[in-house]
Amino acid sequence: MIAFTHADIVDGTGHKAAHDQTLVIDKGRIAALGKSSRVKVPDGATVIDAHGKTLLPGFVLMHEHMFYPAGEAAYNEMTFSFPRLYLAGGVTTMRTAGTMMPYADINVRDAIARGELVGPDMDVTGPYLNGPGLPIPGVHVLSGVDDAERTVNYWADEGVTSYKAYMQISRAELQRAIEVAHQRGHKITAHLCSVTYREAVELGIDNLEHGFFVASDFVPDKQHDTCPSGAAVQKSLVDMDPASPEAKALIKLLVDHHVALTSTLTVFETFVPGRPKAPQGVLDLMIPEVRAQYEAQWNKVQGSKTAWSTLYPKLARLEKQFVDAGGTLMAGTDPTGYGGVVPGYSAQREIELLVEAGFSFEQAIHIATFNGAHYMGRDADIGTLAVGKRADIVVIDGNPLKDVAAIEHMPFVFKNGVGYDRQAILGTMSHTVGLH
Repeated sequence: MIAFTHADIVDGTGHKAAHDQTLVIDKGRIAALGKSSRVKVPDGATVIDAHGKTLLPGFVLMHEHMFYPAGEAAYNEMTFSFPRLYLAGGVTTMRTAGTMMPYADINVRDAIARGELVGPDMDVTGPYLNGPGLPIPGVHVLSGVDDAERTVNYWADEGVTSYKAYMQISRAELQRAIEVAHQRGHKITAHLCSVTYREAVELGIDNLEHGFFVASDFVPDKQHDTCPSGAAVQKSLVDMDPASPEAKALIKLLVDHHVALTSTLTVFETFVPGRPKAPQGVLDLMIPEVRAQYEAQWNKVQGSKTAWSTLYPKLARLEKQFVDAGGTLMAGTDPTGYGGVVPGYSAQREIELLVEAGFSFEQAIHIATFNGAHYMGRDADIGTLAVGKRADIVVIDGNPLKDVAAIEHMPFVFKNGVGYDRQAILGTMSHTVGLH
């Protein structure tokens, strides 16, 4: 039994922060929460004076992976380091949003559930559902609609609980995958290109990844079931006016059909010249080869002239426009790209970037906690700080309402009422990322 007294509380509902609060944990649940003058601390409780501290719900992140880029079209599975690092970064529940080694993800998920490994609860997404054209040897290539059906059913039988379509899938394959996933009681998300957002919504997709950063809807003369070049998609988004009827119509379609978007600002930030380099703590986690690969590419980005300087702020603000129109935005970090996005740090950075994009701190936490929990149907148990819910709690030293960077000062993370020392975990993970 633990009692935090005199804490600031950002509860994940999106409402304004509450001050001078006492929160009591008993048997892994939140047993009491309210004004410190009114909540009695139970006899025998361990009391933590939380003056100057802010308590948040454990993060529920929706675009995570158990692999990390390790060279040209190569991705190494991080079954040792990533579960621990995710938890150290405040993530108590996560969706993998795609896998290179599905059995590894399933087995890690189950070991965590049994208490044999430390890490977040995991919603394991099956292997990428994709057509031909992706130069990654670890990704299965669908041969048609029957293969899409077989693949979804096979992995549902093996224990995955969600699906992700990818860039070169056809409309027919996506339609069949959606139908079968829904028949199995599962949801399906997508990082699209050959299929537009509008087409996917009309097919019944549940979720779309990366905000609007990968939408091919604005490419002139877009051909059905064909992925335009990256340059063509990028140019179309640079030319797109967020106030245009076309942009507003796409947002309205998403909102009307209750299709959630997942924000992954962390990975797109790495392509923008002038953005900060990964902090020293992140660099220390990488094996030397992966660190050298990341630093070389980061330096190359700094010297480049690129459309990302225009594109990134525009599309980050478009996520705010989507939410203001009634859309559901969730948060993820996507530790891919050329590197530098690493669990243990990436969750805090995603929240900082949401605030930079125009959200209040309370809104950003709502996006990163409740919205993901609600999407997965788990909001009665996790996603907000409330009496009766599981005690998944992030402790912040400082006031991120005044300065969002305070979120980087995270001494403890509680999952199911058990507290974990962030620095103790990080201290055992040096030179692991990229290897195991």
